[in-house]
Formats: sequence, structure tokens, C-alpha cells
Amino acid sequence: MVDIRQMRYFIALAETLHFGRAADRLNITQPPLSRQVGALERELGVKLLERHSRRAVLTAAGQQFLEDARSVVSSFDQACRNVRLADRGELGELSIGFMMHAAHTVLPGLAKRYMAAFPLVEVKLREVIPSSLSGDVVAGRFDAGITFSPGPVRGLATYPVHRENLCLAIHREHEFAAHDVIGAAALEGQPLIATPVDVAPTLRQAISDYCRPYGFEPTIRLETQLQQTIISLVGENLGIALVPQSMAKLQTRDVVFRALEDAPAIEQVIAWRPQNLNPALRAFLTVAEVPKATMQLD
Repeated sequence: MVDIRQMRYFIALAETLHFGRAADRLNITQPPLSRQVGALERELGVKLLERHSRRAVLTAAGQQFLEDARSVVSSFDQACRNVRLADRGELGELSIGFMMHAAHTVLPGLAKRYMAAFPLVEVKLREVIPSSLSGDVVAGRFDAGITFSPGPVRGLATYPVHRENLCLAIHREHEFAAHDVIGAAALEGQPLIATPVDVAPTLRQAISDYCRPYGFEPTIRLETQLQQTIISLVGENLGIALVPQSMAKLQTRDVVFRALEDAPAIEQVIAWRPQNLNPALRAFLTVAEVPKATMQLD
């Protein structure tokens, strides 16, 4: 059976056409070189070389086999390099699910750093609503997710990567626009636009918790899934919204943002499944500066 070593021996001999020089290149003596090339010819049933003392001349079949053997050996060597790269997380595929808020905060910088450090890894990014991200990661649909902190979830590890305050998005003609800071008590009875509870439960809980100490529940006038849509509706003067500060980057016409007094903060985390065996995940968590002791990867 033809093996890679025999191909390497033949290539060295075919390129030097001299048994002594080929043996030196291979760091072996001439007899094993001659035996292996002879065994190769017998296995193939083809004469590859015409032998003249220590010299050799390729036959037509030998010339063809040289071209093909070079290709095979090159592919084999690349396969060996690739498997080592993959084992180190430097080659392969990495899938990341993220909520829209992450696209305005940690995701762009993290993706840029990771892709610069591991250019051979194919990165797949997909935007998903926050409420489904944890389950998607546990189910293995993503290697990692960037979402609001979900609290304890069986089979899920998390690490905080971003924390920001909520602020108030209002129409530029709203009475609150004249103030730099708005207190929670002023929000009583104000029509709010918010993400549904089943889409972003952590965000909705933060809004309710901010109002409740002042003796009222927030008045939700409209619900819509996307934060961009919320900001657009605020721009149409259909209500106001408590949103993460990063939403101010949208710079929508007729919408201004104001700070909240004692503003509630909301945390984003990287979430992953500790049993995930994808080596690219460990590399991603390292770029995200997750401590090794926290990774829990087997």
C-alpha cells in the first residue's frame, strides 16, 4: 500500500535525480531510499525511474506521478497543519447569537479583535431576540451568545462584558426635553413604548423596578420588538421610552435622550455551554477577557 513516506522519498529523488543527494536531503542512507522507491514501483506496477549507477531519470509515468504526488503530499501537510490549528481554535467555525443592543455596544469591537487574531476561523453572527438566546446556546444552536443577564440557567455559563444605564428617549418637543435629568416620579402616567416581556424580560423588569418604589407601575402604551422601532415611534411623538444609553447612537430625527435620576443599570453577558467542545469558543472567550477559571470548558 502506497504511503506518504514513500511519496516523499520519490519526490526527493525525482527532484534531485541523484540517490546520494536525495538521501542527504531526507537525512537517511541510500539503501532504505532505494528500497522504498522500489517498493513504491512494485505497489503501483509502474516503472517510475530509469536507474544509472547513482543517477536516475524519470520515465513518462514517473513525471506524471511526481506532479500528482506533490499535490497529494501538499494536501496531506496542509491537513496536518489544519488539524493543529483547529485544535488550538485557530481554524474552523464559530457561531455567535446576539441581541440587537450588543450590536451597538460590545459586539463590533469584540468581533473585530477576534477576527484579527483568528483570521482563518469563519465567524457566523446572527441577531436573535434576548429571550431566546440562552435556550439557543444551551441547545447548541450557537457556540456563544451576547445577551442581557438571564440569571441562573441550567447548563449555561455567563460572564459580564458590558453594563450601562437606562436613559429616557423623548420627542424633542416633549416637556421633558427642557430638563437634563428626569426623575422616576415624573414618569407616572406617561405613555411608554417598550419591548414585550416575552422578548426582553430583563429590560422590562428593570423598567418596572425603577417605577415601583414610587408607587406606580409603568403605563405601557405600545409594545414592539425592536429598539430601532421604539425610537422611531418616539420620533412620531407616540410615547416615550426607557432604553439603554447605547440607543442614543441611532441619532433619529426629532428624538432626544435625557439622563434618568438614579438610573437603573442593565448588564450584558457572554453566555456559553461549558460542554461545548469547539476549540474556537475558548479562543473567543479569551479575546473577550473571560478568566480561564470561569470558562469551565472541558
